[in-house]
Amino acid sequence: MLRFTKMNGAGNDFVMIDNRSGEVRLQPEQIVEICDRHRGVGADGVLLLENGSNGADFRMRYYNRDGGEAEMCGNGARCFARFANKIAGAPEKISFQTPAGLIRGELRDELVTLQMTDPKDLRLGIELTANGEIERGHFINSGVPHVVVPVSKVDDVDVRPRGEAIRRHQMFSPAGANVNFIEKAGARKILLRTYERGVEDETLACGTGVVASALIFAATEKVDGPISVTVRSGSELNVDFKRALPAVASAEAGGEKFTNVTLTGPAEFAFEGTIDI
Repeated sequence: MLRFTKMNGAGNDFVMIDNRSGEVRLQPEQIVEICDRHRGVGADGVLLLENGSNGADFRMRYYNRDGGEAEMCGNGARCFARFANKIAGAPEKISFQTPAGLIRGELRDELVTLQMTDPKDLRLGIELTANGEIERGHFINSGVPHVVVPVSKVDDVDVRPRGEAIRRHQMFSPAGANVNFIEKAGARKILLRTYERGVEDETLACGTGVVASALIFAATEKVDGPISVTVRSGSELNVDFKRALPAVASAEAGGEKFTNVTLTGPAEFAFEGTIDI
């Protein structure tokens, strides 16, 4: 019997497990079973809280619904910070290791602000053919790889087939990429829908997708932060950053470089329980 806590960040839901003992070793098929919305708890992913090293308070391990381990999850990381505070008595300022690098968080009641790792691999103006259609967008790695496609109206996008076709395009192989469709809703405001790899469907929110989309919007619209992002669940998240021109400007990336990137949004507890795996 495995004890868990169910949480969500802006509608992106997770099963949280305390593994500071190191005794929990989940197989991919067990993660799939836990995340199954009919036969399990139901979630977009599973997060394990583990002991940190090299000065970090904790280590975060994140598994997608398909059982595969991912580098980072922004909404999951906010939930992780509140979970660590509740379960392990972590302070309001917390640091934890991820495969994407060291993440720092600060709790403010139900809101959590994350200091993200610096984004990389910014590529503006990419073009590809998916399902026989030409797609024009941009690429950035905000902890995990993301494609961002501007559209006139996000409500009109058929996210699952269109997102899946772009996600599996050879340009992003072998790892694939998450796919975000954004609509400009103001000078510093966007609406966002995301197709997540590993979940292989649209989710109500994606934290690293929020960051990626906000930074792409800032780069293409030439605006500073903070950028307000409304996700499919209706929740509003905020992304702030500092921008600078690198010593050697890249024509492809427009010379953009983002540092001190933060993501602020909700992290909520739902319920606790045990599951037989």
